[in-house]
Amino acid sequence: MSIANRRILPGFRLSLSFALTYLAVLILVPLAACFVKASTLTWTQFWTVVSTPRVRDAYVVTFGTSIMAAAADLVLGLLIAWVMVRYEFPLKRFFDSLIDLPFALPTAVAGLVYSALYAKNGWFGQYLFPLGIEAVNTRLAIVLVLTFIGLPFVVRTVEPVLESLEAELEEAAACLGATRWQTFTRVIFPPLVPALITGFALSVARGIGEYGSVIFVSGNKRFMAAFPDVKSTEIAPVLIVERLDAHEYAEATAVAVVLLLTSFVLLGVINHLERRSQRHAG
Repeated sequence: MSIANRRILPGFRLSLSFALTYLAVLILVPLAACFVKASTLTWTQFWTVVSTPRVRDAYVVTFGTSIMAAAADLVLGLLIAWVMVRYEFPLKRFFDSLIDLPFALPTAVAGLVYSALYAKNGWFGQYLFPLGIEAVNTRLAIVLVLTFIGLPFVVRTVEPVLESLEAELEEAAACLGATRWQTFTRVIFPPLVPALITGFALSVARGIGEYGSVIFVSGNKRFMAAFPDVKSTEIAPVLIVERLDAHEYAEATAVAVVLLLTSFVLLGVINHLERRSQRHAG
C-alpha cells in the first residue's frame, strides 16, 4: 500500500459509506420526497399556493422574528459566554448547566411558561402591559421565545474560542498602551467573529423551524387584508400543519419547499460571511 493511500484510522471506506448512507436516509431522501410531492402541482398551482398574501406574510413573520431573535442571542450569548469563561463565582456550574436547558426542555413547555409569565396578569406582564408593552399574542412574544430557544447555540460556539485565546496577547496589548476597549475590539473580538456568525446561523435555523413554543405565545393571528393595522403572528410551520390536517399534502409541501429554499439561501450567505471572516482573521 502506498503512503498516499494510507489512512490514520482503519476502515475509512466502511465509515465513509456508513456516513453517506446515514446522510442519505435521514436527510436527502426526505428532502427529495418533499420536492417530488411538490412537483405534482403545476407551476401555476404551485405559485398560487405559495404567493397568497397570507402565505407571504407568514414567511415574513417566520424569517423576521428568527433573525431578530438570533441578533438578540448574539449580544446575550457573547455576554454570557464572557462571564462563564472569564469569571469565577458561586454556583457557576449550576448556571452553566441552565444554558443547555432549551435543549432538554420540550418547546411546548417553554411556550406555556412564557405565555403565563407575559400574560396580562403574569409575573412580568402585570408590569409590562401598563407600559404599553404586549409580550403575548404579538410578534414580540415570538422573538422572546425564539431568543430563549436559540441562546445556547451562540454561547456554546463562543465559549471554546474564548477559552483558547491566549492571555499573553491581552497583556501585550496593555503593555503597548491599548485601552480595555481597544484590546477587546482589536485583539479579542476578531477571533470571535467566525464563532458568532456560526452561532447566529444555528440560532436562525432553529428559529425558522420552531413550532411547539411559538403557537402558545403568538396567538396565531392570520393576515387579513381588510385589517392592515393588525399585524399577523402566524408562522409558516402553522400553515404547513394546517394544510396537512386538511389532507392537502402537495400544498403543504409547496409551502415547505419555499421555506427550505429560502433557508438554504440564507444559510449559504451566512456561511460565506463566516468563511470570509475566517480568512481575514487568519
